[in-house]
Amino acid sequence: MKKAIIGKKVGMTQIFDETGKVIPVTVIEAGPCTVVQKKTAEKEGYASVQLGFEETKEKKLNKPELGHLKKAGVAPLKVLKEFRLEDAESMNVGDVVKADVFAAGDKVDVTGISRGKGYAGVIKRYGAQRTPTTHGGGPVHRHAGSMGSSTDPSRIFKGKIGAGHMGVEQVTIENLDVVKVDPELNLIAIRGAIPGPKGGIVTIKNTVKNNKVKVVDTTVSTNPQKASGRNPQKASARK
Repeated sequence: MKKAIIGKKVGMTQIFDETGKVIPVTVIEAGPCTVVQKKTAEKEGYASVQLGFEETKEKKLNKPELGHLKKAGVAPLKVLKEFRLEDAESMNVGDVVKADVFAAGDKVDVTGISRGKGYAGVIKRYGAQRTPTTHGGGPVHRHAGSMGSSTDPSRIFKGKIGAGHMGVEQVTIENLDVVKVDPELNLIAIRGAIPGPKGGIVTIKNTVKNNKVKVVDTTVSTNPQKASGRNPQKASARK
């Protein structure tokens, strides 16, 4: 089942598992999210729901946003995002999605806006090399250098690396583990780091990765250095 929720990054901390091992986690205040709009396959061609998160003042919304929310009969909400969920058809406008939609052990993808790092050169932004420091290299060792354009095409192609604004981009970290869920406080602890600053808005969804459980016969080794790896039949005959 596809699940999704909108949340806010609280910060990072660490917790201990049953064996006493330290697990670095990011705490996310997930939900509660209100269903603001419902789309159906008959009308729009696909099934989805629009979730709203974090109440705000009416004066901070424009008239189209405010009218959209008043039509749904919900409070003014700051963040609106649409998700294609498998159970979207069974959900209705006004329903509330809470943190307990996820459970410990789930694999999720977290999407957020990365932290801004200001104006950066090509070395910091793209990992480019410095120019030669001898034989008249001059004071341009961290510059981008020649872009290679000539009479034809007499321009620089789009996408060429260069200095500019670094960060503030949508980043998705895939296949993270949900370590702990606190439904009372609407908190989800996810293993590892996620994009964005403290207080940044993030979305949590089921991972798109196909986590297959590999079943390996422990009685037969795949190591060619072992006899069981070179001749599995001989190893099975010893049973």
